[in-house]
Amino acid sequence: MEENNIQNQQFLLELSKAKMPFGKFKNQYLIDLPEYYIVWFKNQGFPKGKLGQQLGLVYELKLNGLEDLVREIRRKN
Repeated sequence: MEENNIQNQQFLLELSKAKMPFGKFKNQYLIDLPEYYIVWFKNQGFPKGKLGQQLGLVYELKLNGLEDLVREIRRKN
């Protein structure tokens, strides 16, 4: 169980520093992408792999108003 927590913490730390690798919002932090763009990805299907997992989490965080948690992680690290 502790290993899962460490993996989750690492995933959030990586998410806090992750930037969009392509498109209109290239080099913008994923957590700072406009909500409509994340919703569009949700409807189209997130990309495969780590980027898709990160965008999926950004969607859930924005849906629940928790994106400031990730910004705070980025600010502290």
